[in-house]
Amino acid sequence: MIRDERIPADELRRIDEEIRSDWETGADVDFEEAIEYHESLPDRKRFADVLESADKPLLQPRAGVPRLDDQIELSKYLHEEGQADLIPTTIDSYTRDNEYEKAQQGLEKARETGDDTLNGFPAVNHGVDGCRKLIDAVDAPIEVRHGTPDARLLAAITFAGGFQSFEGGPISYNIPYTKRHGLEETIERWQFVDRLAGAYTERGIRINREPFGPLTGTLVPPSIAIAIMIVEGQLAATQGVRSITLGYGQVGNVVQDVAALNALKKLGNEYLPDEVVVTTVFHEWMGGFPPDEARANGVISLGGMTAAIAQPDKVITKSPQEFQGVPTKEANASGLRTTRQVIDMAIEQKIDIDGIEEEQDLIERETRCLMDTIFTHGDGDVVQGTLKAFDSGALDVPFAPSDSARGAVLPARDDDGRVRIFEWADLDMDDDIKEIHKARLSQRADTEGRKQSFRMVADDVDAISDGKLIGRPQGDV
Repeated sequence: MIRDERIPADELRRIDEEIRSDWETGADVDFEEAIEYHESLPDRKRFADVLESADKPLLQPRAGVPRLDDQIELSKYLHEEGQADLIPTTIDSYTRDNEYEKAQQGLEKARETGDDTLNGFPAVNHGVDGCRKLIDAVDAPIEVRHGTPDARLLAAITFAGGFQSFEGGPISYNIPYTKRHGLEETIERWQFVDRLAGAYTERGIRINREPFGPLTGTLVPPSIAIAIMIVEGQLAATQGVRSITLGYGQVGNVVQDVAALNALKKLGNEYLPDEVVVTTVFHEWMGGFPPDEARANGVISLGGMTAAIAQPDKVITKSPQEFQGVPTKEANASGLRTTRQVIDMAIEQKIDIDGIEEEQDLIERETRCLMDTIFTHGDGDVVQGTLKAFDSGALDVPFAPSDSARGAVLPARDDDGRVRIFEWADLDMDDDIKEIHKARLSQRADTEGRKQSFRMVADDVDAISDGKLIGRPQGDV
């Protein structure tokens, strides 16, 4: 039975040797030599140190292309023209599914044709040497961003290749992403990733770990997202990780987003061990975007304003071309500069908004309910508690494709645009909190002259892409 326990050194070595045989580039991983390489990197490329010492939110986009030279060019462009503080390397879908042969075929085709035949950077195929060429060429810290349920080989190669930040986690890269992997399996796989990061940390190379906060990216109630971030942070800390960035995805209501980011930082510091440095990352709107670029820039600007008020440590930006898919490098840089402009103008102002403290208190109460039920389900063990809470429905994520979550919880916006829970299913929450949500949704129903129903949920999912926040009925009410 898997538990929240540190992987012993001999077991870490055994798994490492096993997974490195999955693809030929795994043979080039040498832990001691990798430590020497990391020690040679200048301070400005040390991800955790740069992030933790910043005095205002740092900006990071999403970006990944298959060929090494193109990834270097793209990264430099985003750093120099987009003014990105932190650089991403987004991994391709084949690598995320551990299909390295298909990734190799796509990479070879990209080299032959010059086309982007993969939707990201196949780091496993490029190997340690290719990763280091990227690290050496770009004058900024770089993070691995992906979506991989089993990221063990990817972690082994990219850590040895010089990357010092690694996104994802066993819940946040399972529940929103896959039906092929059970939650117990992904937790066990990610214990290796975190233990490997911990092993580097113990040698003075602090690998930053960043659980994926937006989850399904669609109207996720803040308390659910925060509880899962805390759990993934605890799992990483058990394995020796000491730099953890907890994530949160924008829902669009400024009061609720600021309150949630405040609660995330407070509860993260409360629940994680004192030796862990907790930082936060705010993801700009992850749902559907308006097709019109001017309106899309409005969505991006709202994210920038929220970040200026809440001041998370990092912001993951979006581009005005989100509607059409992968943006051009110019559009990606434009989204960075738009966000930076808004933050730089607003952060020097004292902006007081009524309701933040009240909303933060509600989010904290909800999160504590969920954490309590996890600990109760597992008799104090967070792994067993998480597995059993998801299995019973006491913990759930809306719109989840994974079979490991029921996906029975349904959110809807209240009359102010804050995300509330319309259908609780078996989610474990105090009755008085449920009554607050019910009353807020009832107020919206009265305003709109309709009954509370799933129609509200569906209308809200499409609202921002249609140019609104709340999915109001069309025509006169």
